[in-house]
Amino acid sequence: MNVEATRGDITAERVDAIVNAANGALRRGAGVCGAIFAAAGPDLDAACAAIGACATGDSVVTPGFALPALWIVHTVGPVWHGGDHGEPAQLASCYRRSMEVARSVGATSIAFPAISTGIFGYPLRAAAEIAVSTTREHAAAFKIVRLVAFDEETLAAYRDMLARSS
Repeated sequence: MNVEATRGDITAERVDAIVNAANGALRRGAGVCGAIFAAAGPDLDAACAAIGACATGDSVVTPGFALPALWIVHTVGPVWHGGDHGEPAQLASCYRRSMEVARSVGATSIAFPAISTGIFGYPLRAAAEIAVSTTREHAAAFKIVRLVAFDEETLAAYRDMLARSS
């Protein structure tokens, strides 16, 4: 089982599946979602419109279109409301369901962004702890599980949690 952290651009990851931190309507958004839609091309808009929606904590899959990844797993993370509204369980579900959905299409490698830590406001260290523990728990069926950080602060949080749990 191989869970690793790196800093980079998730749209450039050469894995079977990348994860999109999506909104519930599966529409082009800001941040990582906007970057994935832009890099994948206009066919992604149509594919997501055909699916329609995704519930918080759940995941759906589309082709990767113009991305190096074959698949995009779209998952809807929780908006942070202080942590007493089921946010930790919902965030863990995002990671677990993304891995289940990726496996259902034959993926053996997957890359995740820092789900819910942007405009959804989830505290970074708490989110990194959930990302590491959940991916490690479900990584046995994958050759690579990569946590892709957009910045040094996120990378440091991932590496700290990986070191603590090894």
